[in-house]
Amino acid sequence: MDRKRSSLETALHAALASRDERWIRRRLPDPNTALLTDFTSNDYLSLSNSSVLRSHFLAKLSEAPDVLGSGGSRLLVNGKAHAALEARLADFFRADTALLFNSGFDANVGFFSCVPQPGDVIVYDEYIHASVHDGLRSSRIAKDARFSFAHNSMPELRRLLFRLRDERVGLRSGESSLFLSVESLYSMDGTFAPLREIADLLDEVFPHKNGYLVVDEAHATGIYGPQGRGCVALLGLEDRVLARLHTFGKALAATGAVIVTTTLIRDYLLNYARSLIYTTSLNYANIVAADCSFDMLADGTAQHLSNHLLSLSSYFTETLSPLLESRNIPPTLVSLPLHLQPSSLALTLPSPIIPVLTPHPRPLSAFLLALGMNARPITWPTVPKGKDRVRVCLHAGNTKDDIDRLISGIIKWAEDTLKVRNKETRPGILTGRSSQDSVDGNIASKL
Repeated sequence: MDRKRSSLETALHAALASRDERWIRRRLPDPNTALLTDFTSNDYLSLSNSSVLRSHFLAKLSEAPDVLGSGGSRLLVNGKAHAALEARLADFFRADTALLFNSGFDANVGFFSCVPQPGDVIVYDEYIHASVHDGLRSSRIAKDARFSFAHNSMPELRRLLFRLRDERVGLRSGESSLFLSVESLYSMDGTFAPLREIADLLDEVFPHKNGYLVVDEAHATGIYGPQGRGCVALLGLEDRVLARLHTFGKALAATGAVIVTTTLIRDYLLNYARSLIYTTSLNYANIVAADCSFDMLADGTAQHLSNHLLSLSSYFTETLSPLLESRNIPPTLVSLPLHLQPSSLALTLPSPIIPVLTPHPRPLSAFLLALGMNARPITWPTVPKGKDRVRVCLHAGNTKDDIDRLISGIIKWAEDTLKVRNKETRPGILTGRSSQDSVDGNIASKL
């Protein structure tokens, strides 16, 4: 006889069953997907597979005086390797100082949970990362002092900032502060924050210099700016940003993160950031690995990889978009977002993150998987309802042939779906050549 479920088990099973019914239950991916063509990881520069970086890391590791463990919290054991990397990163990112965290998540939680003071105001882009939300929940900022604005909407942000300044005496007088949190490159949409316009707006609205910009550069580090220093450096805004977050676990193929900021903010974090104080710090091998990745940025290796990556990004969008139109694929089935439409491409930087919008992300992802390509479906609650997509992440290790196969797969799936939907064969598709051959020929003609 089966044991009766406890109330806890009943509640947990019910919650998971609800997610199953709505097709939003999360599961770990099959580890064998590592053998597929990668269009899903955030290893943008493909440094995790770099034989040059691997050899460099092993050589540096063999010479390091400390390799295993770290000894505890940074407040107990401040390893020479940790301090040296922080000094290097402060110089590299042209900041007053730097402070290591175990992850970008920990860094955001640590900063936003303690730096904003009672009476201050937080404004953030609606697409800001979950770690910022978690930090704010732990902060001393009242719920009625936290405000979001529509993604990248400068008109809405302008109205919000002026309204907050007019309504709150402390913001007008400079006695309280406003923190504005954005990501330089957003991980689900591949959109860029208008950083220069935001910095100018803060200066305009807050002449007392009590409006502070905080930028999460997690997905831009290593790819944009001189030596991969990010979008803030690309625009020359280092002196106009209070704090920048750079992570090591994405394009740099390492582990950990750093906040580059002022000496005062660093000292305050050391005293109040719980995600830093109450955890064992990165081990020495992590520090050596991150240091080696920054060697790749400093010597120009990463710049070469970034150039190739961004050329692939441009090729993908510039090839897929006209094919969707010429093959009469309705936007309601597959489309690229507006910022990646041909009319908008000249106005933005290429991004390795490309959302392929579709109301059927799981079938499209499964179709690509069967063709040996791993591009994951993204649905609510990760993205807003009605914004389902297959998120394509490109890598410097991809080739044009990889991109062509991906485009062919998307077009083939869309055409097959339309055939089923319309219960008829579209004229001209199966006349002598397969649909796949036809699509491949169209792509080849563009090479």
